[in-house]
Amino acid sequence: MSLITLLQPPRIVFGNGCAPQCAEFLAQRDVKRVLLVSSTPVLPSLNEVVAVLKSFGLEVIPTAVDHEPTCAAFAIILQQARAQKVDGVLGIGGGSPIDVAKLVAALADSPQCVAEVFGINLLSGRKLPLVCLPTTAGTGAEVSPNAILLDEADALKKGVVSPHLVPDAAFIDPLLTLTVPPAVTAATGLDALTHCIEAYANKFAHPIVDLYALQGIQLISANLVRAVRDGSDVEARAALSLGSLYGGLCLGPVNTAAVHALAYPLGGRFRIAHGVANALLLPHVLRFNFSAAPERYMEIALSLGVTRNGSSLTTAEHGVEFLSQLSRDCGVPQKLSELNIPQAAIPSLAQSAMSVTRLLKNNLRPLTEADAVRIYEAAY
Repeated sequence: MSLITLLQPPRIVFGNGCAPQCAEFLAQRDVKRVLLVSSTPVLPSLNEVVAVLKSFGLEVIPTAVDHEPTCAAFAIILQQARAQKVDGVLGIGGGSPIDVAKLVAALADSPQCVAEVFGINLLSGRKLPLVCLPTTAGTGAEVSPNAILLDEADALKKGVVSPHLVPDAAFIDPLLTLTVPPAVTAATGLDALTHCIEAYANKFAHPIVDLYALQGIQLISANLVRAVRDGSDVEARAALSLGSLYGGLCLGPVNTAAVHALAYPLGGRFRIAHGVANALLLPHVLRFNFSAAPERYMEIALSLGVTRNGSSLTTAEHGVEFLSQLSRDCGVPQKLSELNIPQAAIPSLAQSAMSVTRLLKNNLRPLTEADAVRIYEAAY
């Protein structure tokens, strides 16, 4: 059995209504001035959390991250945190605010700049307490050692991976996801599903993580359409939040692979929502990978709810057909051409994707630049 290291918050709280508990956790760590990193649509729904924070004597300095964050946008918020002399960071939102919160907590009291820490294990440390609450289901960022920013110079999303980015606590309150719009519910849910699928079918897959991955696949595939069609469905929302949490727990020890690597240039250059890019590429990357591990892809299909029918490859193909239908049922575009991406951009997209080596090394089948071009073409 191969070596594995599990990186996750020392405290994970899950359940309806648990969000305000973050205040006591921060107060117990002597936080007096907390930077609340969220988004403009989410901030008005946090009145109860803010009130409880203030009741514990914390001063709350709010800031908003309303788009997938760039290095320039991050620099502004980092400067704000330093100017305000915050002594704790609270990230409440989707993956973008939480990623920014994680990086601010690590770099606010550090001589390092963000450009120096893109990559794996380059952060020197983190001094500020960090607590994260997801409002989507989701990126799993609240429990992962990863954070992503868009490097405008390279038009590519880049990752910082470090144990220092693992929050001190994560509070996963499904009630925070009730007001997420259908399109965002779909995109984030498909992102979480992709986390689970790519962690299970991965060169570094491990039995410990397999448990999270397969359970996450089951929960998300069975409940995503319900939540997209009825955002007030508390049961479906809770199932998605749990599935997203499982996906997030896969990211530290195993991480994702070629789907995410090929998705990053779509977000970096054309600002395609990350979950949409993943969903669009997923069937084509899976078919490329089938021959490397047909039994694994069959197990994914079975977890999706597909009945075993014929060979492993046949069942795996039925699983991919299920995923495509799930994506359509959620209203997600099925082709790159629907997103107004010029076909002439494919060679440069493939070239950019090949630079995401930290994820491509996890892919079950080696992927060349020519393979990447063919996958983009198939998705076009």
